[in-house]
Amino acid sequence: MQYWLFKSEPDVFSIEMLEALNGKAEPWSGVRNYLARNHMRSMAVGDLGLFYHSSCKVPGAAGVCRVVRTGVPDPTAFDPKSDYFDPKSTPENIRWDMVEVAFVARFEPIVSLASLREDPFFTTMPLLARGQRLSVQPVTPEHFARIVELGGATL
Repeated sequence: MQYWLFKSEPDVFSIEMLEALNGKAEPWSGVRNYLARNHMRSMAVGDLGLFYHSSCKVPGAAGVCRVVRTGVPDPTAFDPKSDYFDPKSTPENIRWDMVEVAFVARFEPIVSLASLREDPFFTTMPLLARGQRLSVQPVTPEHFARIVELGGATL
């Protein structure tokens, strides 16, 4: 099993919104960075991810999601009305794909970015690296387990 971090702005899509789907899968669409896309391409059904709220008052890990489907063409790339439209991507030449995720757990309280920065255990976590802005990135099993513990979740 692999572990991941999925960033989302909570006013666009939050852990609470994922939880409200009652187990239904949600597409993780709109990723337009090749490295983040390649991370999604290496995911397997069953992998777990930290659902991370970014660009908000208190950024941080808000919960856990599970990858339930992989290798899905991202329909937003083909939609001219979408903010994520890519005219070079066609159904015959798919440049962007996605995974689908489902809710696993919500953290109470959120494990804030500030608390991660203060804890020496996380100094090697890619999320904390200067200039790290990837919306999808790997997480070590040790970092994942510690964040789940800090978030008070039982998996």
